[in-house]
Amino acid sequence: MKIIILGAGQVGSSLANNLASEANDITVIDVDGKRLQELQDRLDLRTVAGRGSHPEVLRRAGAEDADMIIAVTNSDETNMVACQVAYSLFHTPTKIARVRSLQYLQNPELFTPEAIPVDVLISPEQLVTNYVVQLIAHPGALQVLGFAEGKVQLVGVKAYYGGPLVGHELRTLRDHMPGVQTRVAAIYRRDRAIIPEGSTVIEADDEVFFIAASKDIRAVMSELRRLEKPVKRIMVAGGGNIGKRLAAALENKYQVKLIDHNLARTRDLSEALEKCIVLYGDAADEELLLEENIEETDVFCAMTNDDEANILASMLAKRLGARKVMALINRAAYVDLVESGDIDIAISPQQATIGSLLAHVRRGDVAMVHSLRRGAAEAIEAVAHGDRRSSKVVGRAIEEIRLPHGTTIGAIVRGDEVVIAHHDTVIESEDHVILFVIDKRRIPEVEQLFQVGITFL
Repeated sequence: MKIIILGAGQVGSSLANNLASEANDITVIDVDGKRLQELQDRLDLRTVAGRGSHPEVLRRAGAEDADMIIAVTNSDETNMVACQVAYSLFHTPTKIARVRSLQYLQNPELFTPEAIPVDVLISPEQLVTNYVVQLIAHPGALQVLGFAEGKVQLVGVKAYYGGPLVGHELRTLRDHMPGVQTRVAAIYRRDRAIIPEGSTVIEADDEVFFIAASKDIRAVMSELRRLEKPVKRIMVAGGGNIGKRLAAALENKYQVKLIDHNLARTRDLSEALEKCIVLYGDAADEELLLEENIEETDVFCAMTNDDEANILASMLAKRLGARKVMALINRAAYVDLVESGDIDIAISPQQATIGSLLAHVRRGDVAMVHSLRRGAAEAIEAVAHGDRRSSKVVGRAIEEIRLPHGTTIGAIVRGDEVVIAHHDTVIESEDHVILFVIDKRRIPEVEQLFQVGITFL
């Protein structure tokens, strides 16, 4: 595909990195020539210096025959105008824009072909908020990812000493939970991927990704680790876009405190939030944290836009007794560093955003993509179409399908029914098939499986 990316910031760079490795024709536009040079030194792509909403700049980037424009600059207005220009002058088929302001997002009638022609709206702040809310709802999970409108979830957990399944073969999972259908999609042991088979023995500290119907997730987690007490008290550091949204999403279900160091902002927040207690101060102030009973806090979420501040505040909160700490971290290099230390979960806004963008780039009918393990692996929800003649998957049992190495089918959603995949499960037309791909380089082979042959068309 010929794709133009506007903006070489964190999201734009991560996206270019993901897409350039998949033989796409990528052009990146940015006003910062230094950023563009760094990208060009690292990746096989074209760059154009200039303002992405200007027609001449888009023309130089090849907009006349581009398949897709993805506008992810820091300016909502630039992103929206770029989509308008791409639609009006170049008839670009797919236009994706990152829009952060709730003032725009709360008025969906703005984003129609007759008004501002944006096909897909991406709000990283909302995606991160949803992601953190899911992690808080499933204490003990490292990742919680939804498919098929929430009917199925893929959950990553660390197996603990003493867990009922630790030290046992995977095939015994069914004996432990005869009434629960689940499948282990992947296991990571000391950062190395292991293809799960019936004879695979789970060891303590393995990172286990399993898939199950959403209602069964807690039961499966209990087999791999001690179930943690449900969350009651949450402290959020930072009252910016993400911190404010997170507090608003949580305040009706939990006891929430929010700390911000900007006096004017704390006043605004205290008026905007109904039940959340808003505190003025520094989240890395030991006295303030102790005063606010940090030792009784179940989850501490550092959500400022400063990576270093988030890391320090989280480490301090953990040392002072917070049960679990999460930090929002933009720099990919920091993520691995902190997760091996005191911080339980490092949240990468880029990884949360990339998945929703990739779903629109994949060939075949792909409903959802989640990027995992810093982009090395992917979980994909693909829709099967056609019949046995025109499709490589429809009408076939899973054991007949030539899946690329390291790819597993975890579950199938058929209407409202969740079918956990077994070797003899037959895929039907319009099934939503959820796959786990350990090696991202195999994605094109997975896409080909779900493309319909010419006889069907």
